[in-house]
Amino acid sequence: DWEGLGVSPMKNTLKYSLSMQKNPAHPEEPEKAYARLQLNGVLDINALAAHMANHNSIYSKGTIVGIITDMCHCIKEAITEGNAIELGELGRFTPSITSEGTLPGVDEEGKPITAMEAFTEANIKDVNVNYELGAGLDFKREDFDFEFVTTRKAQAAAKKAQKKGQSSADWSEDTSDEDGD
Repeated sequence: DWEGLGVSPMKNTLKYSLSMQKNPAHPEEPEKAYARLQLNGVLDINALAAHMANHNSIYSKGTIVGIITDMCHCIKEAITEGNAIELGELGRFTPSITSEGTLPGVDEEGKPITAMEAFTEANIKDVNVNYELGAGLDFKREDFDFEFVTTRKAQAAAKKAQKKGQSSADWSEDTSDEDGD
């Protein structure tokens, strides 16, 4: 516990850019500026295992990859059996289903039936897994510092202009947002 030692834990800095967006729930409202996180990259299972192995682990990267892979298979099996999975500080995985609702109606013989009687297995549309963060992954705003950076699109346009010897860049033509910023 850092606070008990009178020391502040080291904060990591998250980079963000700004994006003008409409609120999908209220499209009639004007656009507002929102922060968009800029990822530094993606760690795949091998990179995460290597990172874990470098933290004074007695397990090798290969062993950790094997454990994580086996865990994924076992979680899937347990969920298909109708179980939720509680993984302590990692969190909880809970299966759920989505379905199409039914109204009261009539059966094949024309007799009135309730909405409950009209519901069949065909109304179940999908199986989902909900994830709830565990205490070990409980992030709070105060855990981070933030750094404003230009959008990836602006960075790419500036780099391209600089290579061409231009002193300014125009990125207004392309409005795509493929990099999540």
